[in-house]
Amino acid sequence: MAEYRIDELARLANTTVRNVRVYQDRGLLSPPRREGRVGIYTEVHLARLRLIGQLLKRGYTFANIAELVSVWERGGNLSEVLGFESAVGDPWSDEIPGYMTLEELTDLFGDQVTPERVARAVELGLLEPEGKRYRVPSPRLLHAGAELVEIGMSLDAVLDLAQELRDRIDAAAEALNRQVSEHIIATYAPEGIIHSEDLGKVADVIRRVRPLAQIAVDAILAQAMSRHMHETLGDHFAQIIDHLKERAEHRSA
Repeated sequence: MAEYRIDELARLANTTVRNVRVYQDRGLLSPPRREGRVGIYTEVHLARLRLIGQLLKRGYTFANIAELVSVWERGGNLSEVLGFESAVGDPWSDEIPGYMTLEELTDLFGDQVTPERVARAVELGLLEPEGKRYRVPSPRLLHAGAELVEIGMSLDAVLDLAQELRDRIDAAAEALNRQVSEHIIATYAPEGIIHSEDLGKVADVIRRVRPLAQIAVDAILAQAMSRHMHETLGDHFAQIIDHLKERAEHRSA
């Protein structure tokens, strides 16, 4: 199980160190394990923090959240509560983020790296400023972009592609999540609340959906790319043939 210090925990949960301490003081977050004077947090803390953040964004108070968690913990197994929070709050990728300096980005993408393009990459979530360097949430995605630049595409075109893919896949993910959530609510929360005895079942549904979503996207994307590549190159080759026919006719005239 991953372990974090409080500053790293706060960053991963998209909150602040001060908020982490407030949640602890209010009983929403269990204390960390102590190693000397350092508090050590785990993925369990991270999952709870992400759940708290989502509920606070929706306008619920600390009292509301505490009551919800209390209902679950009174009626069910604590491990099932934690498992449910982990299923909801854990990231859907096991990719480990990386870090790059501006100089390393320039080495990777060449002289196409400009302040404007870096700012756009930050806006798209490809880079996250962190002091004098950048956190890279998905090194695989960044290096895929570098490969496209290496074969001759402009960095602007790659950023355009990243934005279009993000928007389209975000819409597909929203639709998938809505369908799964409606199924979960209809099955396990017909009265408006997921009962504590069903938390483990809901967590299992969510965890099973994760690989299925990735498989579906990969399969559909592969089919679509194959179809469109054949169509695009087929059109191009047809134009070449037509051009060659015109040249032959011009010579024979």
